Amino acid sequence: MTTIASNLQAVRDAMAAAATEAGRAPDDISLLAVSKTFAPEAIREAYQAGQTRFAESYVQEALHKIAALHDLPLEWHYIGPIQSNKTRAIAEHFAWVHSVDRLKIAERLSGQRPAHFPPLQVCLQVNISGEASKSGAPPGETAQLAMAIAQLPHLRLRGLMAVPEPGDDVAAQRAAFARLRRLFEQLNRQGLQLDTLSMGMSHDFAAAVAEGATMVRIGSAIFVQREYPQDALFK
Repeated sequence: MTTIASNLQAVRDAMAAAATEAGRAPDDISLLAVSKTFAPEAIREAYQAGQTRFAESYVQEALHKIAALHDLPLEWHYIGPIQSNKTRAIAEHFAWVHSVDRLKIAERLSGQRPAHFPPLQVCLQVNISGEASKSGAPPGETAQLAMAIAQLPHLRLRGLMAVPEPGDDVAAQRAAFARLRRLFEQLNRQGLQLDTLSMGMSHDFAAAVAEGATMVRIGSAIFVQREYPQDALFK
């Protein structure tokens, strides 16, 4: 019977193998455990296996878990779509936000981040595959938006995030991640000091690592059974 601890070790081993294959140092890539829809007990088990970074997509669900696990030194990342009426809760309870895709949202997060907190670490989400149903800024608007976000107080723009169109073709996966990496490199040439490429999930993280991911977001390969229904309570 598999456990969260054994799953975590398997994921870490696979990430290290992907990094080595790409000629990269495994320590250059961080694992972000996507814990949305899993119970606090599952997160506690993952923590006991050495995992400290966790990602959530639903604000109310996340607030419940943050309160339930307040005794643990966890780093909380928000990766879901951001509604204007949720920005204060996100600004007050998370260390990172990966899904900023509009200046209005960034301005609200900046204005609502408590002044005595460290800057909120943010990534700009890019709709790298151009899907109509997918959140994210269009690639052509990313540079202007990134420059504006980088000027906001109480935020620190760390990099870019994307969720490319799903598929099993490794070449297509790598092509999408390469587009995000080139955009990342372009922004750095323009004077931004970005260090984070948040890309890759359970099904495509090897391709993401090959194209320069510094943080991969993995849920289903770590947590086996979803324990929370995705109903209105957590949205």
